[in-house]
Amino acid sequence: MNKKIKKIFEPNLRFYFVMLVAFCVVTFFVSQHNREIAIAEAAVIVLLFIYSRFSAGRRSREIVKYIESVTYNVDTATKDTLLNFPLPMAIFTLDGDKIIYSNDNFLKMTGDREHLFEVSMADVIPGFDSRWLIEGKGECPSLIEVDGRKYRVYGTIVHAEQSATSYLATTYWVDVTEYDRISSEFSQSKPVFAIILLDNYDEFLKGLSEKDKSSFVATIDDKISDWTARSGGYLSKFDRDRYVFLFEERYLQHFIDAHFSLLDTVRSITSPSGIPATVSIGIGKDGKNFAENYQFASLSIEMALSRGGDQAVIKNRFNFEFYGGRTSQLEKRTKVKSRVMASSLVELMRDASGIFIMGHKFADLDSVGSAIGLCCAARKVGREAHIVLDPARNAAQGLVRRMSVLPEYAGVFITPQDAILNANSGTLLIVVDTNRPEQVESENLLMSCTRVAVIDHHRRAATYIQNAAFSFHEPYASSTCELVTELLQYMVEQTDILRAEAEALLSGIVLDTKSFTLRTGGRTFDAAAFLRRAGADTTDVKRLLQTDMATAQARYAIVQKAKVYKAGIAIAASETEQSRIIAAQAADELLNISGIQASFVVFPEGEYANISARSIGDINVQVVVEKLGGGGNRSTAGAQIKNKSVRDVTKALLAAIDAYLAENPEHQAKK
Repeated sequence: MNKKIKKIFEPNLRFYFVMLVAFCVVTFFVSQHNREIAIAEAAVIVLLFIYSRFSAGRRSREIVKYIESVTYNVDTATKDTLLNFPLPMAIFTLDGDKIIYSNDNFLKMTGDREHLFEVSMADVIPGFDSRWLIEGKGECPSLIEVDGRKYRVYGTIVHAEQSATSYLATTYWVDVTEYDRISSEFSQSKPVFAIILLDNYDEFLKGLSEKDKSSFVATIDDKISDWTARSGGYLSKFDRDRYVFLFEERYLQHFIDAHFSLLDTVRSITSPSGIPATVSIGIGKDGKNFAENYQFASLSIEMALSRGGDQAVIKNRFNFEFYGGRTSQLEKRTKVKSRVMASSLVELMRDASGIFIMGHKFADLDSVGSAIGLCCAARKVGREAHIVLDPARNAAQGLVRRMSVLPEYAGVFITPQDAILNANSGTLLIVVDTNRPEQVESENLLMSCTRVAVIDHHRRAATYIQNAAFSFHEPYASSTCELVTELLQYMVEQTDILRAEAEALLSGIVLDTKSFTLRTGGRTFDAAAFLRRAGADTTDVKRLLQTDMATAQARYAIVQKAKVYKAGIAIAASETEQSRIIAAQAADELLNISGIQASFVVFPEGEYANISARSIGDINVQVVVEKLGGGGNRSTAGAQIKNKSVRDVTKALLAAIDAYLAENPEHQAKK
């Protein structure tokens, strides 16, 4: 109501006329002697009203005329802009990419003399695709090259007037050739830092005279100098076995395309004792400055060594890339290192308020066995330890049942959820048999613990547990149980080890070495002998490795589906869901077939398609499955691919094998 009253009394022309009429009426009725004045006032009001209406009509006509003039000028300007647009421009239909208009600059760009009409854009500019316009983008995602010039293309879509379903696209072509050249030069001239390490320096020169040492080192120096000379970079030797190499990024792709030929060149140099020289190359790129590139190179060389050496690793701001890694790993750890690591682990255990030991998902005998060995060490130190394990999803249920009945292991096995509830700032988490955070039994538990120790024998992958307070990572070891057994020799007395604990550790070694046939070294047999003296019974260990009849039948059903691929590689793909134990056993079984060097089993498991890979020859199955996001070591590896079918994963696996054989042609001839 107040708004209506306010609107009535708002000053405007209508309000003024109402007031004049009101005064005229008052004058007419109040004063009879002044009615002539009232009539005169009424006449004036009528004249003013007529003049007001006439003026309003004239102003309205002037405004309409002005708008028509402006509209005409805009249309004229638009048409003039369309005809004389300074950039190449083309208008075409989206349903068939047929050109309906192109300006002179577009004709000059394409080299056509006559106007293009009803000609396909793809015929004028080969490879042109208008899908980016249909997707609602205003800019072509890539540059388009025309007669040696590069163009950035912008575009819009409008409705055609004659059809509600027809669309026209207008494209504007901006010549960015010089900008692209400068941008490319900037990218290619970025500095790349590399560290080259003669990774088996001591083993290679062991037992040689000083004269022979100098001769071999000089030969290696020449090989490295020849390899780096083509790039025009800076090479300097800053230690007896280390070189720093600074070069521009434009030469990096050449090194990659040549598969880092320095690895093969240096490997061809053999000492009198028959040991080939090997180098590792760590490369850092895309850093904010030289210091960060050097840091990336240092991380790369550390990664290369943790994976066994004789390879090149590239680290950028986001991930690692791996090349090479053909040489079989040589045992390099010493008893001195094991003693030092054991002492450090004891101190960490003593300072901890609680100890959790966790392996990888679907824990096997090596994972659970090594965790049991660490429980023995914690008991000696006087700390209570718990093994974090999924009771339903593990491959060592027989061992878990056997240990759970012992009084020393009452309540030792707990779920990840219970571990998270009991963890605190003083908790020590020991991760065994994996170094990748996404593969641990509980990633949430890993993130909630600030003090983490890692004991593992797998080659390090691009993702690994960083900032660990303790890391005993030896890719040369046969198993994690072997590493834990070495530590136990300096942490406990032999009599402190329960017989069941010794057998658990021995079962992990037997499992990963396939009964001492793969990846065994002198330290492997030393560890087994120590466990045997501690009371381990090989017959009981054999029982832990036994499977039931249904498992054996399922294993041989997978073997029956296997087909031989290139270079003695057997591949079995099962469309029926299998357990990891059966798939791994089937992969092992395939290696018993004459002529088979490597085996791959592809099988579904829930929403994943898994790969279990094994090798007894020169083929490095870890390098193959790494192309699919997997990991492991040279002879045993695996991968999990989410939301992919077995058929799709098998195709990807074949492509990865082909790529590996192309990079390692010497393996193709072996049958």
